[in-house]
Amino acid sequence: MQKFLVTLLFLVSTYCLIAQSTTGTLTGKIFNRQNNPIGGATVLVNAISKAKTTTEGYYEVKLTAGTYTIAITSVGYSTTTFNNVQVKANTVTTFDVVLEVEKKKEGEIIVRGTGTSGRKETVNAGLSFQKNTNLIASVITAEAIRRSPDRNTGEVLKRTPGASVQEGKFLVIRGLADRYNQAMLNGILLTSTEPDRKTFSFDLIPSAMIDNLIINKTFIPENPGEWAGGLIQVNTKDIPSKNFFNIQVSSGFNTQTIGNTFYKDQGGKTDWLGIDDGSRGLPSGYTTKTGFDTSSSATKTALGKSMSNSWAPTSGNTPLNIGFLANGGFATTLGGKKLGAMFGLMYNKTNKYVDIINRNNTLSGTEFSRNVDLKDDRYTQTVSVGALASLTLQLNSRNKVSLKSIINTNTDNSVTNRTGVDYSRVEDIIGNEFNFKQNTFFTSQLTGEHGVTNNIKLKWYGAFNILDSYIPDNRRIQYTRLSGTNNPYSLLLSNTLSQASGSRIFQFLNDYIYTTGGDVTYTLKNKQTIKAGYMFQVRDRLFDAKLFANFLPVDNPTLRLQPASTVFAPNNYGNGTGSMLGFDAIKGNTFRYLANTILNAGYIQADNELFGKLRLVYGVRVENFDQLVGSVKKFDPRHFYSKVTDILPGVNANYKINTKTNLRLSASQTIIRPELRELASLNLYDFELNASVQGNPLLKRTKVTNLDFRYELYEKPGEVFSAGIFYKHFNDPIEQLFNEGGGGASTFNFQNPDKAYSTGIEVEYRKKLDFTPALKNFTFQTNASLIRSRIVDTLFNVDRPLQGQSPYLVNVGLLYDCEKYGITGTLLFNQIGERIFLVGDISSGAGSPNIWEAPRPLLDLQLTKKVIKNRGEFRMNVSDLLNNVQYFYQNANDNTRLQKNVDAYRFTRRFGTTFNFTFSYSL
Repeated sequence: MQKFLVTLLFLVSTYCLIAQSTTGTLTGKIFNRQNNPIGGATVLVNAISKAKTTTEGYYEVKLTAGTYTIAITSVGYSTTTFNNVQVKANTVTTFDVVLEVEKKKEGEIIVRGTGTSGRKETVNAGLSFQKNTNLIASVITAEAIRRSPDRNTGEVLKRTPGASVQEGKFLVIRGLADRYNQAMLNGILLTSTEPDRKTFSFDLIPSAMIDNLIINKTFIPENPGEWAGGLIQVNTKDIPSKNFFNIQVSSGFNTQTIGNTFYKDQGGKTDWLGIDDGSRGLPSGYTTKTGFDTSSSATKTALGKSMSNSWAPTSGNTPLNIGFLANGGFATTLGGKKLGAMFGLMYNKTNKYVDIINRNNTLSGTEFSRNVDLKDDRYTQTVSVGALASLTLQLNSRNKVSLKSIINTNTDNSVTNRTGVDYSRVEDIIGNEFNFKQNTFFTSQLTGEHGVTNNIKLKWYGAFNILDSYIPDNRRIQYTRLSGTNNPYSLLLSNTLSQASGSRIFQFLNDYIYTTGGDVTYTLKNKQTIKAGYMFQVRDRLFDAKLFANFLPVDNPTLRLQPASTVFAPNNYGNGTGSMLGFDAIKGNTFRYLANTILNAGYIQADNELFGKLRLVYGVRVENFDQLVGSVKKFDPRHFYSKVTDILPGVNANYKINTKTNLRLSASQTIIRPELRELASLNLYDFELNASVQGNPLLKRTKVTNLDFRYELYEKPGEVFSAGIFYKHFNDPIEQLFNEGGGGASTFNFQNPDKAYSTGIEVEYRKKLDFTPALKNFTFQTNASLIRSRIVDTLFNVDRPLQGQSPYLVNVGLLYDCEKYGITGTLLFNQIGERIFLVGDISSGAGSPNIWEAPRPLLDLQLTKKVIKNRGEFRMNVSDLLNNVQYFYQNANDNTRLQKNVDAYRFTRRFGTTFNFTFSYSL
């Protein structure tokens, strides 16, 4: 591998040296103040016509290096001229222009480049989009992503105003948990990627494959209507302006793993790819659930006997984290038509150790008694392998067809070593869990954009998505002994089947999503537009969990005192009777469900500009949602069916006080539907939480009324100040309730409190510190939110904040950019206020108060240095410099903030500081 990389870099360097020329490329996009592209505009260079823009507003001109006068003309718009536009040899200079309808108005300009000279201006492009968009939104550009130490989309999103992330991948916006957010990929609706929650796992998409991220905070009818916090639009990289090839290699370590022992599952030969090679799969003798259940005890035990005896982790030195990324693209012609393509390949393997305290507490008045006190040492090797490819054919200036595909496998291979005490049973505990979770995400999207006439644009799309979640041979064992003694530990195994010890569980989730739709935009002579569209989406899901367990028909204390690898040796299995091991399946139809949903959505929307100052975007969306969950048989108690039509209006008003200042006002109605898992009668045990999760088919959808007001000031290019307030009212919000019990009897279920509200203030500020020479290379940026939300319901005796909501969020960044020496630096700080992690159920008398997550400051650093004529770059990332403990706690008084000497801890976690070193080279 090392020889290959050295050879590849040598060839790339050689090519760079011989490929020097005096020609550069000028390219860009022409659009109006509504962020709509202007097709057919003429680009003049030194008063000579050189190019026409495509239906998307793009143009490209090859020029000899030098300085030019560029003019942009289009029917109905003022001709805009720019002097002293510099084009460099072997460089793509991106020159985006905003044209004004009113004559004699100065155009706005954003200049970007592929070298260091363009770094600052890419941020300007994002702020320009944010300024001219027809709703309240935040934009993260590819340059901002590159400047942060974040390796996946979930980490990047936590930097935006009002956003935070749970568990490194689940997004919380404006204090609203992940269930209230929605995701789109290249303009096409995505669905949940998790079997147990309504969310999209953004860590599936590597940040290096992202062109930009747009977080919509207000609703317009052309977008899906099932969200209330934010609509996250992920746009992957598109057609390059010139041929290119980039390669990147990285390595790193975590302070809690380097130099220490690391435990792993025995695994298979392809674990390094994040793919199980079949060694964890069901034996070939297994056919179906029915076939297994109807077989004899001896046949069942023989099947269990044939499974691998892998109940002990292997140990060794912790390997370094490694990463590899290669992407490239080309632009050519095919039959006289412009053809562009891009590809990307990525591989990352990281090793992490998390130190976890895991407790179970009971409330008595204002005092806590501890039922269980466990220490979990979790060792996880995460492998992410992905590929991206896009192909675009530009038929002419009006018509374009694109095909984009992404596949990504993200796998967590973990071993948990457990020690602790169960006070309720007066037992010491030791145990292990072996978990291999393989998530494969695939999407393929075919889209077309056509300028039917000068006034009519047509867009259509079709997409096919697959999500496969595969958890093979999840194994759990526990040993116990009488507390306070030196007795040997005895394996927790009896004549009953248990998910907690001696179990082997296989889970399969298959989601297939088919999406198609399109829209038509009609532009009137005065540049007002009317837009109408339709979307159709079908989703098919099958979830199946096969739960097996070893058992002892007759107790065998001598056998239970042996190590697990000895206990489960083939010679210790009998025929399902006597004192030898038996093997059987845990029965029940609640371990499987199927689901089908059909969404028909149509909308009509107008975009009007009045008096040259006021822009109104308004319309209505109608969504008809048909769903079947559980079973197709009506007599089956798991069967659930519903069909509902919702009318969702939305209006956004933007008043331009001047060319630098906006006032925005928005009002809309949106909805939140229960996720399939929340409606299903599925009941599975969670090893870490020591609890099972139960669905509720009686859940109702949530109706949300949204109001927003915002002030924006764009004083200079690359600078912004904005302040806004918002209010949201919820009818029938959905929350997950935690009922804590002893001995693994704790459960999760879902409920609809009567109503809730959320209101908050958001502020964003970005300022170049060039007012003094000493700070001219620095930029300061920050955003903060103050939020208050309450759920009120007399039936459930509830008056508290929404689950997952923080009273404040703050992001602060200091950016350094020294173009002369090719050095950049980024220091980022993030913190959220205390929020409810799990909703308790004190009203039930079970003594289970809410579990809160305490604030935890995060400080991240990135330093980069350009080398080899700015084609190479060294980068150092340091994540979680402070390495503070993450506390999850319970309290019974009115002070919900963490009181370390008073409150009872439910969990604590420490993750360590991660160092990563990267070298990249660009052709």
